[in-house]
Amino acid sequence: MMKNDTLTNQVNKKISLLLLAFIIILLIIASRLFYLQIYLAHHLFTLSQRNFTRMQATSSPRGNIVDANGILLATNRPIINVYWKGSGNIQFNNEQQTALYQIEAILNSMLEPDKQQAIRIAEKQSKTILLASDLSFEQLSKFAEQFASNGNILITTHFKRFYPYNNVACHILGYLNQTSLESMGKMGLEQIFEDALKGESGSILRTINAVGQHINEKELKRAIAGKTIQTTLDLPIQTIAEEVFPPDIAGSIIILDPETGDIKALVSRPNFDPNIFLGPMSQASWQELQEKKPFLNRAFSACYPPASIFKLVTLSSAYEIGLVDQTTKTCCRGYTRFGGRDYHCKRHEGHGLLTIKESLAQSCNILFFELGKRININTLADYAKRFGLGQNTGLIFAEKEGVIPTTAWKFQHKGEPWWPGETLSAVIGQSFLLVTPIQIACMISSIFTGYLVKPRILATEAIEKKDLNIQKETLKFLRRLMKKVVKMGTGRRVGRIRDMQVYAKTGTAQTAALGKETLGGHYLEHAWFAGYFHYKNNKPLTMVIMLEHVGSATPALQTASSFLVKYRRMLENSTMAQKPTK
Repeated sequence: MMKNDTLTNQVNKKISLLLLAFIIILLIIASRLFYLQIYLAHHLFTLSQRNFTRMQATSSPRGNIVDANGILLATNRPIINVYWKGSGNIQFNNEQQTALYQIEAILNSMLEPDKQQAIRIAEKQSKTILLASDLSFEQLSKFAEQFASNGNILITTHFKRFYPYNNVACHILGYLNQTSLESMGKMGLEQIFEDALKGESGSILRTINAVGQHINEKELKRAIAGKTIQTTLDLPIQTIAEEVFPPDIAGSIIILDPETGDIKALVSRPNFDPNIFLGPMSQASWQELQEKKPFLNRAFSACYPPASIFKLVTLSSAYEIGLVDQTTKTCCRGYTRFGGRDYHCKRHEGHGLLTIKESLAQSCNILFFELGKRININTLADYAKRFGLGQNTGLIFAEKEGVIPTTAWKFQHKGEPWWPGETLSAVIGQSFLLVTPIQIACMISSIFTGYLVKPRILATEAIEKKDLNIQKETLKFLRRLMKKVVKMGTGRRVGRIRDMQVYAKTGTAQTAALGKETLGGHYLEHAWFAGYFHYKNNKPLTMVIMLEHVGSATPALQTASSFLVKYRRMLENSTMAQKPTK
């Protein structure tokens, strides 16, 4: 009996162990199933989907950049590509071979042996391979006609950035840089408004079979095109400015609406064609381009001595503090002496007795040297600041501030006091003075409007004006002086254009203390032209021209004259076109 009980206990114990082991196994299996089916469900589902689905991003058309009249300055050009879509055949059949011959005829070139081999592999593996890119309209028409129902021929369209006027206004527009699969703005409006211009990309879910053949596709998100950016540029005016700019000369031209601050035209040279950055570029080509420094916007980011343009500031301060009036006369003997040194007029034999108007018109320095003996540099700097010189204009672009020296500035930056003789250089726009062309454009505009206006490049920007803090009588005085310049002074060339009212001042900015004969052409003087003009009853405009290392103000004056003549002709033609025919 005891023996049977012992045996029974052993059997029960074995059964219990087996049952426990079975329960443990069931728990392990259940845990594994929970882990796979619940915890890893999403992950495994995603992995399984990857076996037969492909997610593809679709690019959005980049927004256009247009001028004030809606003319496209930067847009997108359709690129038509043709592909061979493999069907899984081991070798080409007669129909496919004939199709390849037809493709060669349309492309007007034989397919390279490597290309033919790649097409055979794509055919066997049901893959897609590019046959030709950027088809012409004629080629596209032939493909559409001859392969309308051919399953092996796939034609796709995407868009590529395009600048229809090449290098026109390139420093305003900027350019795109290709980074991996995307293009990004690297300069100008393309960079500043990258987010707005690029839009939002979309996505497509494609279903494929085990050998990679496309079965179906579904658009998950529609691409949203970028926004259109409208500028204040006026393409006809911009084109004239581009045409009249002297070849192989560095510098800039600005055409500004003095009332609203609209930049109607801006040219900076050297320049570049933004289209060249849309494809591959060799290191040698990039290095050659860099050496020319074409990316510097000389209208905003280059500083120059203002030369005789600054005499308008000098006269403003002298007139308001009572050092001169409209009857002031000066006798020019060709030089004046101060501090044991002779300060020469540009005309060494002298001008003789001159009125204040004649002194500015003839760009005689003697009057200003005499003022420099009596005026304080800080007073001069105060009036320069009132005209907006030496400070940012408020542009959406990066810009340099320039330099308007004071006694404090000299001590801080040079570690020495301001010497009285330096004021004689400052009153004629030399010394440490540095300004940008856009600052000069705002200054000239303010003489005629009575306020400083913020330059605008976008049509949507608010018009911002700032009180000039210069007496109205002073501004009238300056306008009369500038009119005298074009009637009998250095600007006579632009004063002879029919039906064109012009006020101007020219300037020749020295670039080195030594003579140009000693240092060579690179140290030739810069040329300035700053003017305000209007044709008949048309809206007035401000023009500033800066040409580097041309030796005198004459090339800038010639450029201004050429612009005004072409501008007048453009307006005349426009008027004639608008007249109704009888």
